[in-house]
Amino acid sequence: MLFGHSQPIYDVAAIRDIEARHASEDPPLMERAGAAATRAVLAHSRGTRLAPLIACGPGNNGGDGFVVARLLRSRGINPTVVYLGEETKLPADALEALAHYRRFGGEIDHEIPKRPFSLVVDALFGIGLQRPIEGAYAELIDRINGLGCPVLALDVPSGLCADTGRVLGRAVKANYTATFIALKPGLLTLDGPDHCGEVSVHDLDIAPENTLPARGRVVTPELFKSRLLPRPKNSHKGMMGGVGILGGAPGMTGAALLAGRAALKLGAGRVYVGLLDNTALAVDTDQPELMLRKPEDILASGFATALAVGPGLGQGADGLDLLKRAIAAELPLVLDADALNLLAAHPVLTGHLHKRAAPTLLTPHPLEAARLLGIDVGAVRADRLRAALTLAEKLNAVTVLKGCGSVIAAPAGHWYINTSGNPGMASAGMGDVLAGLAVALLAQGWEAEPAMLCAVHLHGVAADQLVEDGIGPSGLTANETIDAARRIFNAWIHR
Repeated sequence: MLFGHSQPIYDVAAIRDIEARHASEDPPLMERAGAAATRAVLAHSRGTRLAPLIACGPGNNGGDGFVVARLLRSRGINPTVVYLGEETKLPADALEALAHYRRFGGEIDHEIPKRPFSLVVDALFGIGLQRPIEGAYAELIDRINGLGCPVLALDVPSGLCADTGRVLGRAVKANYTATFIALKPGLLTLDGPDHCGEVSVHDLDIAPENTLPARGRVVTPELFKSRLLPRPKNSHKGMMGGVGILGGAPGMTGAALLAGRAALKLGAGRVYVGLLDNTALAVDTDQPELMLRKPEDILASGFATALAVGPGLGQGADGLDLLKRAIAAELPLVLDADALNLLAAHPVLTGHLHKRAAPTLLTPHPLEAARLLGIDVGAVRADRLRAALTLAEKLNAVTVLKGCGSVIAAPAGHWYINTSGNPGMASAGMGDVLAGLAVALLAQGWEAEPAMLCAVHLHGVAADQLVEDGIGPSGLTANETIDAARRIFNAWIHR
């Protein structure tokens, strides 16, 4: 649904807390998880007479698999169950689940038989996995990935870090993931979407938000729908705010123009584009409504009600001066691209940024985030959520860490993951368009958090719509997403 419920997301520590609070209930959580997984197995096995393969691991995820095997046998389906570990080392609940499966006549194999299966149930490793998978289990995962039949992962695909989406050595590539209680960050960001397939949430008769309030949520228009209001009939352009875009150094004027076009088409009343390249165009012939000015004139004029600094800014002295003046201005501010690189190169500015009373939005990609944090980009990619939260707190700014499953973090410590968008967005200029969308909303009076949520989600939905219409993903351009975003934004308002 267009304005569907924004689902909560919990990290592993929070899920463990919820599990502990419901541990004494009857039926036990393992039974509930097994029953939910069994329903998923039956739903994804329709139309075939073949039996499924269930690969069970040495922990409670394996216990869930044994419950599934028993419940299938009770329905007259005889699955093949593969288990490589020592039974005596199973946790108590998983050991009991294995014993119960055997009481139903179930048997255990120690390798995958050479015969076809309707489905593979991945019950090897769950959310507790912390170290890389290697040895026999790595070989087993390789076999599962090479079987050529659909794979249903229980809770998370084995080998995927539930908190970060990072592959730990090897990971199952699932067609479906039945996750329990609530969504986990790793299902939605980094490598998660490439390994999870279609994700379904099975709450196990627990209302997680009644047990523990969620700090994370999936971005949907529900989160900002209160701001999606039709314009009054008695409107004029002065009511719609003025955007100032500062950037466009020699050779990079296109970046500033893209941001300006996006801001104009998301409803800003006036858009001023300040180009550092003073030999550039006097007018944007493709978008003549943009007012091209010297950057310093935009800052001095007082016409702008929000600023975006960075698209095509460069890292020279002129760009640094503009950044300093923009941070000092008492206006809502979006910092993107080279504004972030200059900020990282001049750490004294971070203190000024943190003290700003006006809202600030940051839009880094992983390398820019790494520079701002003073760490290796690999460390940012390894824990995208932590990186975004650290930046938001350090710089007192609503921050989006762009990428697959963009993470949006607020200074107060809550966060979101956006699931719209597609690989076609891995092309030049997309970040400039995002900056323009965000600053347009700020100029029209939106608060920082809903402005960021809307801009990020809308940009992804626009790209998804273009792909659905046959434009991309290969060759999808940033400029094409602007008109699509305008159409969708107006459809949301006039729903």
